Amino acid sequence: MGEFIIHDCTLLTRTSGVPPVFNLRELRERLATCGRNVLYHHFCETPLVPCFDNPDYSNDFAAWALMQLGDRVLAERLGIINPYIFPDLENLREQVLEVLDERLSEVHLVPSCQPGGEFFFTEAVTVVFDTGMRAASPDRLPEAIGKMSNGSIYYHFLEARRREPVGIDDFSAWLAGFAGQEAWCAALQTVDFSFFTLTELRDELVRLLQNGGAS
Repeated sequence: MGEFIIHDCTLLTRTSGVPPVFNLRELRERLATCGRNVLYHHFCETPLVPCFDNPDYSNDFAAWALMQLGDRVLAERLGIINPYIFPDLENLREQVLEVLDERLSEVHLVPSCQPGGEFFFTEAVTVVFDTGMRAASPDRLPEAIGKMSNGSIYYHFLEARRREPVGIDDFSAWLAGFAGQEAWCAALQTVDFSFFTLTELRDELVRLLQNGGAS
């Protein structure tokens, strides 16, 4: 195997053209037809958005349901959805719509936000670049990860799961090419990254690898 090439990434966010929503019913209608890039951005790219400041909820819809609609029940249901377990974004969309439909069937009044609290749909283009950093061998990977930016952690451990091989982070895919790295690969696959900020995730990855894969 060759060196591990460390990339970084940043988001170029733009408006999506989807009208803003003021209540739960409108949210359901817009989510049913919005572009896949919009869905991906609000569910998966939130760790890279500086203004996302509610770590208790890992996606924009859950945070909006809590902070603007005042609907903690809906926020909890949306917040536990892991977008990375779905083989396709349309499967994710179906799950989200089921949650919204269920909540709409339960409430007597459709939850609405106050003026100025509407939800704006956005999307982003991911710009990826080579940092020039390398890990020459598996034993150098923990040190390299410890020096990575949040963008690098996101790109190699989260965004990688949407690339081939689907569902596998870049670190595991690279380590699998070396003999005797089964423990590290297994440990990386057990990390529940939904409970970590990117900074915390970097520290957890370093800890696991320094401990030889022991939890």
